[in-house]
Amino acid sequence: MSTQHPTSREGKGLRRPSGLARALGYTALVAIALIYIYPFLVQLATSFKTESDATNNPLSLWPDPFTTAAFSRLAEADYARWFTNSVVVALLVTAGRVFFDSLAGYALARLRFRGRKALFAAVIAVMAVPSVVLLIPKFLVLNQFGMYDSYSGMIVPLLADAAGVFIMKQFFESIPVSVEEAARIDGAGTFRTFWSIVLPMARPALITLTILSFQGSWNELPHFIVSRQSPELNTLTTGVASLVSGQLGSGNQYPIKLAATLIMTIPVALVFFAFQRHFVRGGTSGATKGE
Repeated sequence: MSTQHPTSREGKGLRRPSGLARALGYTALVAIALIYIYPFLVQLATSFKTESDATNNPLSLWPDPFTTAAFSRLAEADYARWFTNSVVVALLVTAGRVFFDSLAGYALARLRFRGRKALFAAVIAVMAVPSVVLLIPKFLVLNQFGMYDSYSGMIVPLLADAAGVFIMKQFFESIPVSVEEAARIDGAGTFRTFWSIVLPMARPALITLTILSFQGSWNELPHFIVSRQSPELNTLTTGVASLVSGQLGSGNQYPIKLAATLIMTIPVALVFFAFQRHFVRGGTSGATKGE
């Protein structure tokens, strides 16, 4: 009899929630999901409204009448050029950050040189500095080097970031040193070991860094404000900001503003959903390799 009591207690502890509790839980989750998705639905609906309908019924999810005039008007604002500039800048910045942050992270994690700890402390300190503080120094440096109002001025300062270096350094330190020692025994140099052996093992961290870098460069606004002046170099962020200031005329212009931001959201969403599985499993994969 005594052996049955623990079993019965364990059975009570592992009892599944009742149907009512489960229904309440799902209802709460659906309600929270609707709260988060409702602003996006308003954005989607307003993109297909007229200006009068958007002003009179801003929270309505049913355009009356349904129109695509806002998307047609975006062509007048040179939206295609903004989109192209954003794609070029985001792709180059993402590739640069993945490469240079990986190199710097590996050097700080594995190479032994004087001042390594101080350098890493400086990287951490940079992460604590508000980006707005660096706007004027950025402008002065770009102007001094003749890079102001050019693609190079928009791209080069973003090719590396402290957060990416920190992420890669922490991941590289979780990889066993014995793997690199075996490569060196086979005659591989430092860069060959990094490129052919260590970097492929850092796939979870690389995917995480790719998502964060693309999202950050795609949504970047302050740097593009101080690094360019010509309308031809407008990205989506600076272009949409000009729409908000009323570039296309008077009125609220809610439909065209939200249509512009709707299209702007799509690439970031596609990148995230494409790599979502790897992004979520990145921590687990890193822990497994660390063991």
